Amino acid sequence: MSVYFTKGKGWRYDFILQGARYTGTWFKTKTEATKARTKRREEIENPKEETVTPTDMAFLELVNRRLDHVKAYKSQAYYSSHVYYAFKWVRKWENLNVAQITADMVEAYLINRAKKVSACTANSELRYLRALFNFGCHPRKGWIKHNPTAGIPFLPVERKVKYVPPKGDVLKVICAADPDTQDYLWTIVLTMGRMGEINRLTWQDVDFENRQVVLYTRKKRGGHLTPRVVPMPEMLYQLLLHRCKQKDHSKLWVFWHRYWDPRKGMWIEGPFKDRKRIMATLCRKAGVKYFRFHALRHLGASMLERGQVPIGDIQRILGNENRTTTEIYLHSIGESQRKAMSVFDREMMADSHTDSHTEKAKDSAEVAKSLILLVGLEGLEPSAN
Repeated sequence: MSVYFTKGKGWRYDFILQGARYTGTWFKTKTEATKARTKRREEIENPKEETVTPTDMAFLELVNRRLDHVKAYKSQAYYSSHVYYAFKWVRKWENLNVAQITADMVEAYLINRAKKVSACTANSELRYLRALFNFGCHPRKGWIKHNPTAGIPFLPVERKVKYVPPKGDVLKVICAADPDTQDYLWTIVLTMGRMGEINRLTWQDVDFENRQVVLYTRKKRGGHLTPRVVPMPEMLYQLLLHRCKQKDHSKLWVFWHRYWDPRKGMWIEGPFKDRKRIMATLCRKAGVKYFRFHALRHLGASMLERGQVPIGDIQRILGNENRTTTEIYLHSIGESQRKAMSVFDREMMADSHTDSHTEKAKDSAEVAKSLILLVGLEGLEPSAN
């Protein structure tokens, strides 16, 4: 039985009673958490007369168990998103059991989120909520009997083609960065890797002999850290070779930094976790339209497509699990599409040309008929003029 502080969850209690585990979180102070723990223990030891069906549990407890599971099995980014949304759900349904949460309540909440933020955000929350309740409904667990999100449709979203920066703008942004950040950006461009993949890149993953790098991602089913091999183009080979000669042998990572950790009260040296803010600064400094790291993957995929690289190879380089995801990155009009529209244009022009000659022939025939009629009736010869 304990009360402790967890980053992202505030003060929480955690104890086991009668073979079952009970948790409570998001308390502002240790005193508040201790009181809540005592109250919860008394409720369990002295239950009220009404009984709760075995296939039900407190919504707060389901959320906590789901967060513990996600933290253990999924990526840090996925866990952070869960925590962000969980705060909002708990404010809404903290005192309810899962069985008391209906589909109408969930749908009303999502519609309200769509009005306040966007339909895209509401759809994202629907996915997370659906995963939360499916987690509790899993046959192995059987904590809850139904999923209140079942049958709730996604809200309509106006999808637009994502902005892919021109190659010139990318070069301007890279030139605006300091030398270390330039290497970082070039590595993303030349591997078409995700930011997280480059952040966790170690020297052990760089194979100079075979000119390839191994990137690891959790963007796979089950959240497992999965490797993929990406060939090194000459420019990337020279860049990493130069960094390798100047590297600090006490550091495992290709890219790392030194930062102050206020929670530990000390300076930490380690890999980057998130560098999203730097792109806004660099784009502003370079005087170009803002884009994020992920746009560099879109640019690389589009360039490969224009070079007529098969989509299967592009998919393997990007590390996408299915072809549909890869097609999202290919915003440019493919050569086959251009040829198809050229054929269409040619056929349309041919039909128009034929129709034009047909109309002229019809007009000439009508004039001839008129002249014949005129000569036949009045005996007149057509005028030379």
